[in-house]
Amino acid sequence: MRTEILDLMGVRRGHFLLESGHHGDLWLGLDALFENPTALRPFVHDLARSLDVNRLDGVCGPLTGGAFVAQMLALELDVKFWFTERTQPPREGTLYSARYALAAGQRVAGARVAVVDDVINAGSAVTSTLSALRSAGAMPAALGALLVLGEAAEALASQHAVPLHSTVRLDNALWPPAACPRCAAGVPLDTTSTMGGPAPPSSG
Repeated sequence: MRTEILDLMGVRRGHFLLESGHHGDLWLGLDALFENPTALRPFVHDLARSLDVNRLDGVCGPLTGGAFVAQMLALELDVKFWFTERTQPPREGTLYSARYALAAGQRVAGARVAVVDDVINAGSAVTSTLSALRSAGAMPAALGALLVLGEAAEALASQHAVPLHSTVRLDNALWPPAACPRCAAGVPLDTTSTMGGPAPPSSG
């Protein structure tokens, strides 16, 4: 399953700036993940089966990829679908600077909600989505992703006292800019695959 889901993305190795502000050595072409919904559906179905034990009222994901996954999961689980959108762009050199808010008109108060993303790495988008849901009166009940990279997602789930669900988990290197060994070695950032470049940013 790990190989199959990675085959749906454009995987590259190098030195990249992620949405969270961290530097990493893995870039995933996440937009390609949604080009073939039929190929993606078995992974969504597997994640839905795992999440179903949480007695959910709905699923929420950050735009763009997390919202796509959340909508597919909501169909599988026959629950409501919500999404958050970015209100503050990331700033280079800072961590967790992106901010997400619920779209206008979405009513989540009192609902048990799973927060999901396509990939969770540092977890900046789902962290902000969790905060937005709590501020709106929702009860986060689970955290989920098709692919979890590294250990940050597990720590985030523990911090919010919710279970973490995923179809695939992989080890991954992630560094604050000041502690990045690639920077220390003088390796330039690959700007063709980072924020502001022609390719979409890998998940932060």
